[in-house]
Amino acid sequence: MLMLEADRLFAGSIPENYDRYMVPLIFEPYAADIARRADSLAPKAVLEIAAGTGVVTRTLAPKLPADATYVATDLNQPMLDHAALRQPSDSRVTWRQADAMMLPFEDAAFDLVLCQFGAMFFPDRTAAYREARRVLMPRGHFLFNVWDRLEENIFADDVTNALARLFPNAPPRFLARMPHGYHDLEVIRRDLEQAGFSRVQIETTAAESRAASSQLVASAYCQGTLLRNEIEAEQPGTLSAVTDYVAAAIADRHGSGEIAAKIQAHVVLAIA
Repeated sequence: MLMLEADRLFAGSIPENYDRYMVPLIFEPYAADIARRADSLAPKAVLEIAAGTGVVTRTLAPKLPADATYVATDLNQPMLDHAALRQPSDSRVTWRQADAMMLPFEDAAFDLVLCQFGAMFFPDRTAAYREARRVLMPRGHFLFNVWDRLEENIFADDVTNALARLFPNAPPRFLARMPHGYHDLEVIRRDLEQAGFSRVQIETTAAESRAASSQLVASAYCQGTLLRNEIEAEQPGTLSAVTDYVAAAIADRHGSGEIAAKIQAHVVLAIA
């Protein structure tokens, strides 16, 4: 599925809200997981694609040996700017704006290409995977994860259903369309094989998303993702009210106070 133009732009306060709300809600558990997997491969030259606000970078970089190099990239400069501010001083880490479709690196420059929850946003995934393979050394590793279907990620599903009730004529579908729109294992495997990867392993892993309140969950999804753009386009000036509506819907299902629900993703390892 191609990415809509509106889905390409992270601007304004979205990077800050993304890092404040979304990262601890759903990304930190998988950052720890993918960093552990990456570290076990003993890489010396790492390229991270779609680094976002840098949660994986901050988790993995301290684990790497002193002579390792780490290039963290993202298409969106505001996300990179925020990530660089959060990253502890580390001369091994370089931040660089880059398009996964046209990586500005030489062939066989890295032994690990890493991507956390970015592949869903590639306009042409096979082409992006081909680029990842091009910059990998022979037998280098391509490690990434993608979200499983919306229904396996409870809070995201709750938010989508609440917004569908609030906007029945034009329900915001960003979560279903993009973050949770690339979950078919056979499609993922086919795309990688078409890009030239011959050895592909996929593992489905569940984790728990925890939040201090339903309001935090609603704020995370409605104000820390590109759902915000769809909500503001549908009813300008109502973002806070819509967030409160979604929070109430989540509280009705999960209760008040601290809440928790399942999240689920596929972790993919391919060898060049």
